[in-house]
Amino acid sequence: MLLPKFSDLPSYMQNDEVRRYYDILIHKKGDLFFKRVFDIIASVILIVILAIPMIIVAVLIKCDSSGPVLFRQRRVTAGGRVFNIFKFRTMYVNDSKKNAQVTSGSDSRITRVGHTLRRLRLDEMPQLFNVLTGDMTFVGTRPEVERYVEKYTDDMYATLLMPAGITSLTSVKYRHEEEILDKADDVEKAYIEEVLPDKMKYNLEYISKFNFFYDLYVCILTVVKVAD
Repeated sequence: MLLPKFSDLPSYMQNDEVRRYYDILIHKKGDLFFKRVFDIIASVILIVILAIPMIIVAVLIKCDSSGPVLFRQRRVTAGGRVFNIFKFRTMYVNDSKKNAQVTSGSDSRITRVGHTLRRLRLDEMPQLFNVLTGDMTFVGTRPEVERYVEKYTDDMYATLLMPAGITSLTSVKYRHEEEILDKADDVEKAYIEEVLPDKMKYNLEYISKFNFFYDLYVCILTVVKVAD
């Protein structure tokens, strides 16, 4: 996992705010290398260990509602590159609110099995394949859809210096995000104007603190908090 030359980044990322975080990461090439090695080894091991649980989840999804087992969506990762993120489907298909990008805990689109998968974050198991291919990493900024990335401020683009993550310090602190959005009259507006900017503060803090062992700490913290 190596940083490209600053001049090779998309033009919208070539600003002074991104440069500040780029200069931090350019001195951590060793940590970035071990981060990628860890991603490959850990994702392969977990895919093997979780193969049977993933098959069981797939069967439960098919028995609970009609539609595909997997949900795919375009998200943005390192360097502004777009990729297809994989998740277990947790919503009904052909729903009238299918164009909404943010969900609250009481969202009527969520299936019965989907509620459990989301609460335990089991819907994200297929993202291990995204990690293996290099589109994602275990610890990093959660990938956003393109329409939200377009609303980023100059400093927020710094989060695109590294691959999108399955978890992060932000994910831990906002693990009850859907409950927070339940209180909003306009869920999407609340996410863009309140939740997203606050989450980005933690994401940028992560880049400043990044090292391989800090990633391990966030992974352990995630497991502890999800089980909480």
